[in-house]
Amino acid sequence: MRPRCTGSVQGSPTLAHVTRLIVAAGGGGDAVAAAMLDAALYGGETPAVVLTYAWDRLLIDPVPGPRGPANFTGLRPLTRSVRTVPADAAPIAPAGSTLPRLAAELPQTFALIDPHHGAEGIVRQLEEIVQYLEPDSVDLLDVGGDILARGDEPTLRSPLADALTLAACCELNFPVRLLVAGPGLDGELPADALRDRLGAVVLTLTAEHVTPVSSVLEWHPSEVAAMLAATARGARGLCDVRDASPPVPLTDDGPAVYEADLDEALNRNQLARAILATENLHQVEQCSREICGFSEIDHERDKAGLLGSRAAQQLDPEAVLHRLGEFEADARSRGITHTTFRRLTEAFGLGGNQRQDLRALLLSSRPEQYEAPLWHIRSGA
Repeated sequence: MRPRCTGSVQGSPTLAHVTRLIVAAGGGGDAVAAAMLDAALYGGETPAVVLTYAWDRLLIDPVPGPRGPANFTGLRPLTRSVRTVPADAAPIAPAGSTLPRLAAELPQTFALIDPHHGAEGIVRQLEEIVQYLEPDSVDLLDVGGDILARGDEPTLRSPLADALTLAACCELNFPVRLLVAGPGLDGELPADALRDRLGAVVLTLTAEHVTPVSSVLEWHPSEVAAMLAATARGARGLCDVRDASPPVPLTDDGPAVYEADLDEALNRNQLARAILATENLHQVEQCSREICGFSEIDHERDKAGLLGSRAAQQLDPEAVLHRLGEFEADARSRGITHTTFRRLTEAFGLGGNQRQDLRALLLSSRPEQYEAPLWHIRSGA
């Protein structure tokens, strides 16, 4: 094992009462879920530090790939390699990030994973933060379960962030508990394919557990966090999601949080094993291309180019409601019961910055179809 790195730096925030570290495996929705899990498992009296990526994909951030400390103003040093994201931090244009707003609305402290120095760099960040916090526990949380992938599954779309955090946590000289919430909710590995890879149920989330993040779910773009919260509140059915992906079943497994074996996950995950010694993100991407057949950041680069060349559509209420009728008719024919506002924004050809306006229009027009934070597809014509 590596020797522990030296810890805090002068001017770093005092987190003397924090006893827990939660590593959000994929950033974005996993960070929201981590805040939910923190309150549900531990009561939230001394909120955890959540170590997470600034990687909000193209709906919030038009720049492909994850953001690093150089892409923000106002970050605060915690250790030599770790920065926290306070409410008054801001991404430097044209980049975008939901982390400052999360910090403003939630009691957890959000610290930034910087993946630009590969798995070696994330190990260093973990070593420093563990030495600084001396936490009672470290949890690695993934919503959906693609962290348990081999790497060659045809439905896998976003393995890179999960593989990086898995690789780094396995190198940490500190016990890490791997938790998987809502198996199958990310639409990548079906829940049935994950059955033999999951251990005991640690917790089943309820509507009460969603309450601490309710305000965040009104604006955060994460589909997986929305579906996790909706299933905890009792939603069941089939949810249409973005990028023409297969619909996601909303089942009794949705609000369940399972423990999984960390070492077994590493042994299974070919990408995580391959990137253990990487020192930059370019090496990680190349390993992903070789093992998984693609780099998800390449996909973001291609998509960003298409979005940049497409003229923005006007949000015309009458036209939107007409298109909603057509969308719902098609959805019903496929057995769809719910959809996300992110999917509706995409389906109507609107830009990411119009998602909240679309949401406000739909909620004011047909409030009875809002099954927070999802949109319910009416069963009749």
